[in-house]
Amino acid sequence: MIEVVSIKFKNRGKSYFFSPNGLQIQSGERVIVETAKGMEIADCSHGNHMVEETAVVLPLRPVLRIATADDLRVAELNKKREKEAFQICQQKIAEHGLDMKLVDVECNFEGNKTMFFFTSDGRVDFRELVKDLAGIFRNRIELRQIGVRDEAKMLGGIGICGRPYCCQQFLEDFQPVSTKMAKIQSLSLNPTKISGSCGRLMCCLRYEQEAYEDLIKKVPKQGSFVETKDGYGTAVQVNLLRQTVKVKLDDDTEDTLRLYKSNELAAVPGGRPKDGEAPPHVLHYVPPEPEEETEKEDEWAVPILVVPEPVGEEGAQGAAPAKKKSRRRGGRGKGRAEGGEKSAQAKEQPREESPSGGRRGQGRRDSGAKKGEQGAKPAVQGVKKDAQKGEARSKTGGGRGKSTVKPVRVEARPGAETPAPAEGAQRNSSRRRRGGRRRPKPKTEGESRPQQQ
Repeated sequence: MIEVVSIKFKNRGKSYFFSPNGLQIQSGERVIVETAKGMEIADCSHGNHMVEETAVVLPLRPVLRIATADDLRVAELNKKREKEAFQICQQKIAEHGLDMKLVDVECNFEGNKTMFFFTSDGRVDFRELVKDLAGIFRNRIELRQIGVRDEAKMLGGIGICGRPYCCQQFLEDFQPVSTKMAKIQSLSLNPTKISGSCGRLMCCLRYEQEAYEDLIKKVPKQGSFVETKDGYGTAVQVNLLRQTVKVKLDDDTEDTLRLYKSNELAAVPGGRPKDGEAPPHVLHYVPPEPEEETEKEDEWAVPILVVPEPVGEEGAQGAAPAKKKSRRRGGRGKGRAEGGEKSAQAKEQPREESPSGGRRGQGRRDSGAKKGEQGAKPAVQGVKKDAQKGEARSKTGGGRGKSTVKPVRVEARPGAETPAPAEGAQRNSSRRRRGGRRRPKPKTEGESRPQQQ
């Protein structure tokens, strides 16, 4: 490995390797180097780095020094001289009537040589022009004829792609470009579409040429006789990038084209056989294995921001909205529909006697507390009063929750003490005064059967 620095002259495409000569040079710095033409000022495109010995041509020319303020001042004076020399040379060309186009002028760093670059369609006799220029500038004069590509490289500009010219930016050498490359890449052969600003074929046509050459080996040419998995036919259209071919099968009666991939057909060597000859079998098609369908998450799906409702028995019960408990004064019952359901439940569930000795079943407030604990709503439906069937029958009734029980007279046995009214009885009496549901008086032990009035 050898330590080198990359140098560009006038910041143009090609870079040259120079020996750093023990200096630490950064990219973008201006340096003074020694060339075959003498001392020159140049730009460093890549600082100190290591390269293989086979990548350089020995011996390497050294970098003399990093440009100082005096060196930069001399470079500015040379630029002014170049502008003056360009105008003077154009005047002399017009005076001599020469068929040439002046492109650029360069003055070396030492100031003892001036080079003029020009383009021309043919040979030009510029001997008299050189004598006039030498008498004006009093130094060595050199005229060099260049091509149109070199002209575009020196002048620079913006290409059809909207970027600076490749030749000015990074191309080191011009490589040959032909119209065959445009044909292979299926480009229009219109000169205005495939030509650059220099008037020659664009250099970028060669960038993808190797890739197209590899692709064209995998598909048959357009118009060739091919064998497909469905039979023999003619390749009508070829798409190199997609590796697909449109084929007109011989067996098809209609003028329809079928699309095949590159592995589903093969070109028959020798083309279409003569009449009566069977075409050879050249296709070795292996159908691909079917891929397992896996559910993939859609990256573009809208996220679910609402919690879905649970499905099932538990979900159905949990999803039902809680109904407000209506506490109406006067003890009026629910609607007919609710009353019907509650009557069915009341028939199935036996009634229990309250510990206070009150009416069988729970009061409206007690039943509301039990509703939350047991999860069931005991319903009180119309009860038929029947004194002969005993206490098993309910004494409340009415489809709409209204009480049909009539007040009864309780006769105490002689010698028995009259019990004090229970707390539940007082509550029922207060409700009766307010117009609520009327409930019967509690029974005590030893009490006789109630009699109808």
